[in-house]
Order: sequence, then structure tokens, then C-alpha cells
Amino acid sequence: MAGMISAPRRWFARFAAAAGLLVAVVALLIAPATPASAHAVLSSSAPAASAVVPTGPSEVVLTFSESVRKVPDKVRVIAPDGSRADRGEPTFEGAVVKIPVDPAGANGTYLVSYRVISADSHPVSGAFTYSVGAPSPPPQDTGDNSRANPVVGNAVKVAKFFGYAGLALLIGPALVLAALWPRRLDRRGPARLAWSGLGLVTLATVADLWLQVPYTAGGGLFDVTGEGISTVLGGAFGAAHLVRLGLIAAAAFLLRPLFTGSAGRADAIILAVLGVAGLVTWPLAGHPAASPAPAVSVVVDTVHLGSMAVWLGGLLMLAVFLLRRADERELGAIMPIWSRWAALAVSALLLAGVVQGLIEVATPSALVNTTYGQLLLVKIGLFALVMGVAAYSRQLVRRRIAEQRPGAVRRAVWVELAITAVVLGVTATLVQTPPARTAAETAGVEAGYFSSTLTSTLLNIQVELDPAERGNNSLHLYAYTKDNRPQPVVEWKATAALPSAGIEPIEIPLLPLSDSHATGEINLPASGDWQLKLTARTSDIDQATVTATVPIR
Repeated sequence: MAGMISAPRRWFARFAAAAGLLVAVVALLIAPATPASAHAVLSSSAPAASAVVPTGPSEVVLTFSESVRKVPDKVRVIAPDGSRADRGEPTFEGAVVKIPVDPAGANGTYLVSYRVISADSHPVSGAFTYSVGAPSPPPQDTGDNSRANPVVGNAVKVAKFFGYAGLALLIGPALVLAALWPRRLDRRGPARLAWSGLGLVTLATVADLWLQVPYTAGGGLFDVTGEGISTVLGGAFGAAHLVRLGLIAAAAFLLRPLFTGSAGRADAIILAVLGVAGLVTWPLAGHPAASPAPAVSVVVDTVHLGSMAVWLGGLLMLAVFLLRRADERELGAIMPIWSRWAALAVSALLLAGVVQGLIEVATPSALVNTTYGQLLLVKIGLFALVMGVAAYSRQLVRRRIAEQRPGAVRRAVWVELAITAVVLGVTATLVQTPPARTAAETAGVEAGYFSSTLTSTLLNIQVELDPAERGNNSLHLYAYTKDNRPQPVVEWKATAALPSAGIEPIEIPLLPLSDSHATGEINLPASGDWQLKLTARTSDIDQATVTATVPIR
């Protein structure tokens, strides 16, 4: 009778799992396609940054390096008086964003600020100014497009960490229970560990979806709107996470017989398919799907993630259960097999990591000079350390010390687990950091434009340095009275110095373009915080001197 009851249940579980997989596949097929690229950067604009145009434009056009998607109410044009100059919703056509603007606006400096979503689901923000007629002190955007909420940013990293931890707690125990667990030992402890892993993955996936709304919009933890949720779910990020939830629901039906030891071969095959499909959703929602070689990046990232889960989860099963409960004969059979599995997982992890690193970093200089590259170096160093501990553990296995003195192996395994937990934390930060290749491209595409208004008791001076990086730079100076009217200047003087590098003040030749506007060219040979000293003489006896610190990349 028991067999007659269990058979229908098993077939129902298989049917439910197959149905869940079918739903996930359909969701993938209907998910919106996005082009392969990286973090978007602003390639050009019309009017151009810092341009002075004779009449107000009817629209501002932003052209990015890739297709971008809208963040509600985060593309704005601010008039000189601080009011909104944009009229109506901007239009998004691939990489081009068109913002309708009132052409009858007042003369002065306008601020264009934007926050959009790039192909890898990360927000990209920035701002620049242009002037109509003549420059004026630039306005401020009270919407604060460019600043990400630090609480949300950290919460996203925590959710990523728990997602990775959940994978290890689920995949490692499931694999050990299916292939290495001695029949005489109780399965309830490992099963609870695996169920907790499934719960963590589910919770992290839901948290990812929730946090993506304020993360892209720049709001707080609870700044979640229906429009924001619709925007997230309508993109590749949302589709990948919904697919993952469907696969989790499908897998849950087949995990119970696996954990109790009653799963058949067909159950194991379906679970393996569901597991691989679920792993693929991680790279599909991140940098790999937007890399220069998306197919390769998705495959190697899936291998990287799966190898990590097998290795870390298997180590946890050894430390918590097998090395404590299994006898010498059982360990003699288990440890050589596990040692081969671990070697294979580590090899796959290393190979996939190298390939993915080459794709995401692109150049040796980007490895050293970008945050992504530096984090990758930290991860490599930690990985080398854990590899040394793993080699020591394998030596103990080969010398058959694991069966005779399991405590020594258990201590080494716990050290591996501790270091690998740190590696997971670095990885959670790494996946939220713009790839090194993107940072390197951004440095070449997006000018490091510097603008600041300096005040004195006599007048205000607006200083603009473009592109604010090593090499040739254009300097523009504008003088204004205290009530923001153009201030005629009889004579301008300007110098630039870099005290930290021992560079004495360099005089900057200036050419007056109007009574209140002067320009000059200077070559800044080194990176650092340059000190600009600016003097404006307004009469034979009146003059003002101001200073500015300009960070040069």
C-alpha cells in the first residue's frame, strides 16, 4: 500500500517540477531582449556640456554608449532660477534620450541631470551644464539624481551575500546526500541545512527584486512604487529573478525525496536541470549578460558559481557532519571521492574566474587603477590563501590521516570555510561594482568636468576646467557681482600648482572673451589635487583673489 501511495506522489512531484521548468522557460523566451554592452556612459549631448548657445533649444538630446531604460522622473533640465525647464516625459530610443525643453526660457546656465538603467541593470547617473546667451551661476537639482542611498546600496550587497551563501547551503548538501552520505547516518541535520539554503536563496531573490526599485531610483528602502516595480519587472533583471523563483518552486517538490533518500534517477536528472537553469539566472541578471562576449561570460559565470557552491557546501557538510559522525571505514571511502570532487570544482572555479576576469578587466592598467580591478586582486589573494589550506587538507587525505585523525582535517576545513566566507563578501561587492573595462571606457568617454563658484567680498567667480584630467585642459572664468550680474574685469590672473608633487605655481595665459569672461589653456602633467589661484582686478584699487582645489585624474 505504501508503494502505491508514494508512486502517485512521486509522479505528481515530477509533474509539478516539469511544469515549473516550463513556466521558467516561457518566461525566458518572452523576457525583453537587451543588447550586450556594459555600464552605459554618456557619449555626447546636444547642447554639448559647457556650451554657450545663442537661443534656447527645444529639446536636449543625450546619446549613451548603449541602450538605456527609463527611471521614472529622473531625467531633468533645471533652469537658472532653479525651476524645471523640461516639458513632458523624455523619450527613450535605444541609446538616445530626448528631453523636451521650453525654448522661451530665460538666459543663463541650465543643469541637465539624469539617472538611467544600463544593460547590466545598474543605474547610471550624471549631470552637466549648458548656457543660453551667457553663463550664470549653475542651479542645483533638488531631486538629487546622482547620489545613491547608502543604506540601499549596502542592503543590496547583503542580499547578494545571502543569495550566494544560500546556494552553497543548498547545492553542497544536496550533492553529498545524493552521492556520498552513508546509509546508516541520520539525514535530518543535512536536510535542514539544505532547506535553510533554499529559504535563503528565496529570501535573497525577493529582496533583490524589492531593493532594485529604490536602488535604480536612488530612494530609500521603502521608496517603492507600483511604477518602480513595473519598471524592474519589465527588464531583464526582473525576468531573471522571476524565472529563479519559478525554478525554486519547481525544485522544492523534488528535494524532499532526495533528502529522505527515496529519490529515483529521473528525480535526480530533473533536479540537475533545474539547478543548472537556476544558476544561469545569476549571470543573466548582472555584468556577464552585458559583457563584450555575453554567451561566454554567462557560461563561465555559471560554472564559477556552481563550482563555488559545490566546493563550499561540500566543505560545510564535511566539517559539520561527516568528519564528526562517519566512522573510519566510511571516511576511507568518502574522503578520496570528495578530494577529487573538490579538485575538479576548484579547477573549474579557477579557470572560469580567469576567463571572466580577462573579459571584465580588459587591460592591465584597469586591474590596478579601478575599484573593480582592486577588488578582484583582493579576491585572488584570498583565493590563493584558501588554495594553500585546501592543499594541506588534500595532503592529509592522501596520507589517510583524515580517517585516523578527523579533527585535524576538520580544523583545516573550518579555516577554508572562514576564508571563503570573506571571498563571498568580496564577490557580493564585486558584482555591484562597475566592471574595470567600463570604468576604463568611462575615463576616456566621459569628461571629468570641474565647475565651481568661488565667493569673495568683492565678487563671485565661476571656474570651469574641462576635462579636469592629466594633459591639456581648457579653463573658463566668469565674474559676477554679488547679485549675480556680469561683473566687468580689468585684468585676470591665474596660476596652478601641485604642492604634493613639488610643482610650483604655473602661470596660465588668459584671453578675455568679454568684459566678464576669460579663457585659457594649460597642460597639467600629473594627477593629484591641483590648487588654482585666481585673481580678478575690477579697478585700479579693487581686486579679489580666490582659490580652488581641483582633483585631476
